[in-house]
Amino acid sequence: QRVAVVDGTASDFGVRVEGALRAATVGRGAEAEAVYAPLRIEAVGRLQEVVDSLVPHTGLSEKAAALPALDGILIIDEGAVTTGKLRYYGKNVGSMEDMRRLEGTLSPLMITERLRAVGVEPEVALKAAAPIKLETRKVAEGKLTNESGASTFLLAYAMGFILYLALLLYGTQVMTSVIEEKSNRIVEVLVSSLTPFEMMLGKVVGVGAVSLLQIGIWAGAFVVLQNNQAKILALFGVAGASGPVGSILPAMDPMLIVVFLLFFVLGFLFYSAGYAAIGSMCNTVQEAQQLQAPMMIMVISGFFSAFALLRDPTSTFAKIVSLIPPIAPFAVPVRYSIAPLPIGELLLDVAAMVLGLMLMVWLTGRIYRVGILMYGKRPTIKDVVRWVRTA
Repeated sequence: QRVAVVDGTASDFGVRVEGALRAATVGRGAEAEAVYAPLRIEAVGRLQEVVDSLVPHTGLSEKAAALPALDGILIIDEGAVTTGKLRYYGKNVGSMEDMRRLEGTLSPLMITERLRAVGVEPEVALKAAAPIKLETRKVAEGKLTNESGASTFLLAYAMGFILYLALLLYGTQVMTSVIEEKSNRIVEVLVSSLTPFEMMLGKVVGVGAVSLLQIGIWAGAFVVLQNNQAKILALFGVAGASGPVGSILPAMDPMLIVVFLLFFVLGFLFYSAGYAAIGSMCNTVQEAQQLQAPMMIMVISGFFSAFALLRDPTSTFAKIVSLIPPIAPFAVPVRYSIAPLPIGELLLDVAAMVLGLMLMVWLTGRIYRVGILMYGKRPTIKDVVRWVRTA
């Protein structure tokens, strides 16, 4: 990036700024590339005049500029070191990455200049101000584990994301499968041999078994990786599992796996029943994409609620959302992965989820029973309420 350094100071601070920009690189070793091509312009006593003359040559395309255009202008006035404020005019000011890189390049130089101004040796002061390195290890049920803070967060995030992904993929698959059978009139043949509830249950359980198998394969692969991480890391020339890399791999308690799979199944049945009801109400996939917004909102709300629980999984808010069926499949496994729940609270969360599932199945079953045989215009909310009342 071609940057003009407009130096309005009488000291050599502008020279050091130019040197810092010229030394900034991206990459390491032989692959390192320069970030800036700085050009310092002395402007003592005529700072604004020089800036005004450079602005018309900044941000131009190569074809529009008679000379190589500037990408930016860095302005250094006399009070820059005291105030800590520098001005930058450029075409890339909207790039957060570019601005962070520029600030990161100039900040150490500014700190060094201030230390020198008050008579402090910069090398000594910067060494004393070096940040601490906090080593974290999780304590669960009064026992110290090898699990770090990063691995705890990784495990909680992974469980929430797996459920979120499965609901979006397989829940939508249930919905589209119902629409396909309805549009092909296959459902009229099936309903002569099965009750609508049996059809919906078979659809949900069948797709759910497929998703559970896939999740089981992922979980099995993770367990194998976790149990053999020292050997696997050794193949890549990395220190054993007790090292910093090994501590990142989270350990899964068998009870945590049980809790995760239990709430995964309950959550999948809950949401899949809703997706099946939406599919029965629609004649095309396009209609279903519009009607599935409430389900999407519940899934996304449950996923993002997990992030609010990471800070304090034992708070009142965490306990309340664990009793709300649409959110509980995300909240309870995440809470349990951070701090195991008392057995009484866990059973209460399971009971609330089961009751919510029964209510959801009862409601969607009545909609599904009528919707699979209804064609033509898309039903309104009043029509759906009538189906629930009369089915």
